[in-house]
Amino acid sequence: MVITLLSDFEDVYPASMKGVILGINPTASIVDISHSVRRHDIHAGAFILMSCAKFFPPGTVHIAVVDPGVGTERRPLAIRAESPDAGIQYFIGPDNGLLIPAAKSIGSFEAYSITNVALFRKNVSGTFHGRDVFAPVGAHISKGLDIGNVGMRIFDFVELDFGKVEKKDDSLHGQVVFIDHFGNIVTNIPADTAADIKPGDVLEIRKKRVLFQTSYGFCEKGETVALIGSHGYLEIAVNQGNAAALFDMGQGDRIVIKIQGKRLSGPKQTATNNC
Repeated sequence: MVITLLSDFEDVYPASMKGVILGINPTASIVDISHSVRRHDIHAGAFILMSCAKFFPPGTVHIAVVDPGVGTERRPLAIRAESPDAGIQYFIGPDNGLLIPAAKSIGSFEAYSITNVALFRKNVSGTFHGRDVFAPVGAHISKGLDIGNVGMRIFDFVELDFGKVEKKDDSLHGQVVFIDHFGNIVTNIPADTAADIKPGDVLEIRKKRVLFQTSYGFCEKGETVALIGSHGYLEIAVNQGNAAALFDMGQGDRIVIKIQGKRLSGPKQTATNNC
């Protein structure tokens, strides 16, 4: 059984979570999605989890912990999501919205408040539910525990979305949802909303001219490019550069993309190290 881990813990702390999981399910295959989520950044963690979850096999248990409310009255949450393509997948973590976009990306889902303390470690730390609550619950589910045994089904879980997207004449209005390691600006504008934009189209973002292409290599080093990223959302990049710095944009900022028209000459492909 595959168990994934995602957190803002960086090093040290994930190791004890793995120890707890393996103590309950020694045959588990543990995959680290990321432990470098910007600390306390629930939206970034939610986007990363959503972007990755659907690529894992049916039966995968995802344990995600970006939890600034740890130790408070916020609830521990377990989710069972299902679709014909992804099968059944489980999400374990805090009830702060972190799990919801990923669960929705799989398909229909049911949410349960984790109240069965018999599943927890004996001494639960007020500061480390990742180790003492989420890891053991996820490990038990990976061994076949019915999710209904973790607690009662709930319908008032905390929602999270990535903001409103609007099409207005010749422009798209959205929001920055993630800045990746390369400084690429990932927006909340999905590919189908941007379907009218074609390779070679000229866009304008914050008074800067940006070409829309299918990949980073279709522009010169240092040139800006807009494209649909591997996650399925419109992003802005600088070939071998940092778009977030160039446009002075950060996560949560509103973004307006104006469609100017076609450029005259065709694209030239060059080398790139962005992915």
